[in-house]
Amino acid sequence: MAVEQQARGAANGATGAGRRRSRRDEILEIAVGLFAARGYHGVSMDDIGAAAGVTGPALYHHFAGKEAMLVAALIPVSEGLLAGGKERAANHPDDPRGTLESLIDFHVDFALANPAVIALHLHELDRLPDEPRRRIRRLQRMYVEEWVTVLTALHPGLPDGEARVLAHAAFGLMNSTPFLGGEVDRRRRAELLRGATLAALLAPTDPA
Repeated sequence: MAVEQQARGAANGATGAGRRRSRRDEILEIAVGLFAARGYHGVSMDDIGAAAGVTGPALYHHFAGKEAMLVAALIPVSEGLLAGGKERAANHPDDPRGTLESLIDFHVDFALANPAVIALHLHELDRLPDEPRRRIRRLQRMYVEEWVTVLTALHPGLPDGEARVLAHAAFGLMNSTPFLGGEVDRRRRAELLRGATLAALLAPTDPA
């Protein structure tokens, strides 16, 4: 059985909204935090078990190993981002400005709620086996295309390739949350990230 299949059905706190959190979810959240803080190779199953207060056999009842945990953390996030992006685009037909603002709100909320998951995406994605890594990359590309569609509608004549550059630049800004300190409260951080991202994406795109 592939690692991805072993982990199927798991979700972290970002994608498990609306349902009761299971013990599996709790263990996964602990593992994500440890991976983000120490790096994937700096964490053992014993470390995760100790932090979660479970023994080795109980831990393996939920996950086949660290790879399964990493897959369980990253795939549902990518699926959730794509589904959320599509939903927000569908809620604003023929209104690219409204779609962009909704996409930004959605992504900023995600980024502020899940800095550890973002850190995993940035630093640990290549640890995954080929199958789940390819799936995540595909989901990410599809999510980017939701942004490309709205950006090319807002900026007539903007080539798709340049719209992708803008989308990735916006992600870099919004996904800076793992590196932000706590001196600014969450509400104000959200306002700053939303405002900066919207200003960047609405700026004129004509060549200098």
